[in-house]
Amino acid sequence: MTSKPHVLIVGAGAIGSFYGAILKRAGCRVGLVLRSEYDAVAANGIQIDSPLGDLSFRPDDLLRDGDELESAPDYLILCVKVLPGVDRAALVKPWMGKSTRLVLIENGLDIERELAEAYPDNPLISCLAFIAVSRTAPGRVDHKAYGKLVMGRYPQGIDDNAQALSALFTEGGISIDLTEQVVGERWRKCLWNTPFNPLSVLANGADTRTMLETEGGEALIRAMMQEVSAVAEADGHPLPQDMIDKNISGTRKMPPYKNSMALDYLNNRPIELDAVLGNVVAIAHRHNVPVPHLTTVLVALKMREPQ
Repeated sequence: MTSKPHVLIVGAGAIGSFYGAILKRAGCRVGLVLRSEYDAVAANGIQIDSPLGDLSFRPDDLLRDGDELESAPDYLILCVKVLPGVDRAALVKPWMGKSTRLVLIENGLDIERELAEAYPDNPLISCLAFIAVSRTAPGRVDHKAYGKLVMGRYPQGIDDNAQALSALFTEGGISIDLTEQVVGERWRKCLWNTPFNPLSVLANGADTRTMLETEGGEALIRAMMQEVSAVAEADGHPLPQDMIDKNISGTRKMPPYKNSMALDYLNNRPIELDAVLGNVVAIAHRHNVPVPHLTTVLVALKMREPQ
């Protein structure tokens, strides 16, 4: 038997598959819960092209929704999209044991609360992924760059569970930043995600370079970032004054990149509109912070949703 933890990943798309491969490389027992790609992965495993080398692997456990395990995992990592109508607490229930650590690697703001309320006795570790990765075919993933995780216990602090998981990811070959204030870090990521992801959908799946170089594009993105920053400050998580400039210059240095929401839109998949934008607007209203640009984009995207 191995002394390394047993990890179960629920939502093994591009993100879940990549981080599962990293933990597998660190020696963990890694299981995957799949839906549509079950047969492809059962036949060929997960194939990952990456600058880190060949990360392809076969999961130790391969499950469909509701399938049972002999024992509860040490870590359950949830990587599903945060969408209306998806009951994430019910989704993970079949595999949650008394001592299972629940880990979120998901986009958005204020996404932890429903799980913390459903499992108050289980440690909850919240993670933000900084990575360029996409699914190219069933069971096939293309990892282009990055891979760093920022993680901390929710709602705040760093505990032994987060430190142990951080060590495993580091052993697997990626960079980890532990944070005492993971909610503040989610606001930092929202500064980029909240403008770029929704605008990419309005722009018919545009990449980052197209959005920045279109006349008026950078000005619009900056205005949306300024609104996000104002809401973050009102919510008790002020962002550095130079962070907008650093986000813009860093994005210009990247190769043209289609973000996750753009890819979901182009592939006719639901988009994480509320988690990435709607929750920011809701918090703005709660603090009476005017966010006209964010509200306009939110309303325009809601008009596109099926009625």
